[in-house]
Amino acid sequence: MAGRDLPPLSALRAFEAAARNLSFRVAAEELGLTQSAISHQVAALEQHFGARLFDRAGRRIALSEPGRLLFPLVRDGFDRLTQGADLLRRARMTDDLRVQVYVTVAVRWLIPRLHRFQSANPNVVVRINTSHFDWEFDPGIADLGLICTPSPDRAGLHYDLLFEALLFPVCTPAVAQSGLGLRQPVDLVNHALLQVYTTANDWQLWLDAAGIPNLKGRAAPQFDSYLLAIEAALDSQGVALAPHFMVAEDLKLGRLVRPFPVEVRQPARWYLVCPAERRSERTIEAFRLWLTNEVAADPAMLRAV
Repeated sequence: MAGRDLPPLSALRAFEAAARNLSFRVAAEELGLTQSAISHQVAALEQHFGARLFDRAGRRIALSEPGRLLFPLVRDGFDRLTQGADLLRRARMTDDLRVQVYVTVAVRWLIPRLHRFQSANPNVVVRINTSHFDWEFDPGIADLGLICTPSPDRAGLHYDLLFEALLFPVCTPAVAQSGLGLRQPVDLVNHALLQVYTTANDWQLWLDAAGIPNLKGRAAPQFDSYLLAIEAALDSQGVALAPHFMVAEDLKLGRLVRPFPVEVRQPARWYLVCPAERRSERTIEAFRLWLTNEVAADPAMLRAV
């Protein structure tokens, strides 16, 4: 096969930087070269193509017609090279696994079990990311996500259904047995209903199911996570509404109680999600297998799947 008649990569880099910034000076600073070196590289490229690539007016430059034709091709070529380099780096770092998870799930369910994954996969470094406030998976910050969504249908993502969750009120035994009492759902009018404002409809769903849709409890703080609402309930500050698996251990140990048997299903369901093209990667598949086994083995999950 005949060799490709391509200009030097260094000349293309200089041209791309100068065309993107419309400045030889800025291109030089970006590439760690002198402005004269950028000029020489661009001149060599112009000689190679036999066409002027920039129109110069004093210190200002603009792309010529040939330059405007060349620039998107060179830019796209460098973009593809960058993507390829990222794929190679990712292949070398397959033992790093970034997992996006809500802070409550991390603290109250995942972390107490994570040592079992680590024991079975000692070479995998799991990086837990709880800084994301959006409930949807962000492939820009994580390889996998343990998320809750009513719409597992975003293009380019693969979803594995893990479980559904039940919502019901919980409080400390002291609150349940206080002078205000919690003998029937209507008694909640005398208590603070601890609200997670990122899932603002939870309480209304439960109150509808309990037959008291218009009940309003006492004024209470609102929280951005179930974790904080549950902590407030544990501090006897009111009654929290929580997914069952987040409070299973507290109920088992008697730190919290269920004052009423009424429960509703959480409208969204819980999934493990990853980019579709990466679903078969070794570390992702290992974590998926481990997590689904953990869910299947957890008695708190079985009744809700």
